[in-house]
Amino acid sequence: MTTSIEELQRWLSAQREGEHLEFKEAKRQYDPMKLYRYCVALANEGGGKMILGITDKRPRKVAGTAAFADIADIASKIFIKLRFRVDVEEVIHPDGRVLVFHIPSRPAGTAYNFEGAYLMRSTEDTVAMSEDRLRQIFDEGKPNWLMQPACATCGSDEVIRLVDIQAYFDLLKLPLPVDRRGILDRLEKESLIKCSGTEWTITNLGAVLFAKKLDEFEGLQRKAPRVIVYKGSGKQDTRVDKSFQKGYAVGFVEILDFINAQIPTNEVIGRALRQEVKMFPELAVRELVANALIHQDFTITGTTVMVEIYSDRLEISNPGKPFIPPDRFIDEYQTRNDLLADLMRRIGICEEKGSGIDKVVNAAEVYQLPAPDFRISDQHTKAILYAHKDFEDMDRKDRIRACYQHCALRYVMNQDMTNQTMRERFSLSAKRAESVSRIIRDSIKEKVIKLKDPSATSLRYRRYLPYWA
Repeated sequence: MTTSIEELQRWLSAQREGEHLEFKEAKRQYDPMKLYRYCVALANEGGGKMILGITDKRPRKVAGTAAFADIADIASKIFIKLRFRVDVEEVIHPDGRVLVFHIPSRPAGTAYNFEGAYLMRSTEDTVAMSEDRLRQIFDEGKPNWLMQPACATCGSDEVIRLVDIQAYFDLLKLPLPVDRRGILDRLEKESLIKCSGTEWTITNLGAVLFAKKLDEFEGLQRKAPRVIVYKGSGKQDTRVDKSFQKGYAVGFVEILDFINAQIPTNEVIGRALRQEVKMFPELAVRELVANALIHQDFTITGTTVMVEIYSDRLEISNPGKPFIPPDRFIDEYQTRNDLLADLMRRIGICEEKGSGIDKVVNAAEVYQLPAPDFRISDQHTKAILYAHKDFEDMDRKDRIRACYQHCALRYVMNQDMTNQTMRERFSLSAKRAESVSRIIRDSIKEKVIKLKDPSATSLRYRRYLPYWA
């Protein structure tokens, strides 16, 4: 394989490294042990390119590398050490020598390890994979839960009775076929049903998205989303407890309407006006509910997506741990349910491009709310929206979390965070610059942000990046 100068330039201009590119400057040398670890991590993430001789900070440029002068030797050592082949290519760029390591993907159902550690990448290093991610990889050879039967050996009449056919065609803005065979063929093409001789099987995908009633499918009763409304800030006094039995696509608008109807209004101060608005922005609620439905681990039984509304916060939880750490939700995206996510995207419920959490964080800033919180437990992922707090009422954790999210949001928008933008985020005057500087110092101390230019001397014009940028 031959990499052209033009192709190398396209890689250099990538917005970020992503899951298939890794740049290292390695001007004089590079640690072979680190190289082995990155080869394993990239292979576990579907393969990609490890490129030496390129600065890993934007704007990237060719720096040239003297590492691994004998590329045949290092290719041989990688094979001996890792037991899979990595092609090594030398590219002579006008600005210097570049090495490209072409790393293949791991086989399906297999995860590579290095010295007993199953690796993936995290910011500028490699880390051990989570148990949840490893379990998903090892389960790749097994039938996808979404493709397993929710109702086997159904006649066509039973399919029409159980699945909301009209909603499917309406949501996708497709004309309804003139005959039943056309309807069934279309559902089969989407993997919502499967033909079994003269009968049909409704898949879990078809049921969880388009069921008229989830409780008519054995095993899916507990997959119905649940909304609980409490009278105070604790669980002692329940005012409403409602489950939604329609499929997620069919019932999504109904769920959102119900949630928004339960959310109290709150007085907030925007950029200029004081007004009565819903305590939590509808856009943020929509994105978090969609995320919870799409990213849940369906193999975990006895639990479901749950929305809990308190007097001072809203919590949305789903079964399963995420594949990426919570502090990377803003800039990364990976779903465990590709088929479901694709259909939800085409329906318009989600965008499937990783912008949902960006919108949540931005909405919290516009509404002058505390920064959303994302928490991981043994079997659940939880997102929390907090009601409005004055700046003085926010504790240190609230402020640092807001600072990090603001910095990360600015970065993915190709902008920098400054003291001024942080003051605007909290709606503070220039007189409060020192208060914001204190938050920035605390955030740097906690290693969630860093100076863009460590040599900058002017406090006023300092710019900041998230720690992983």
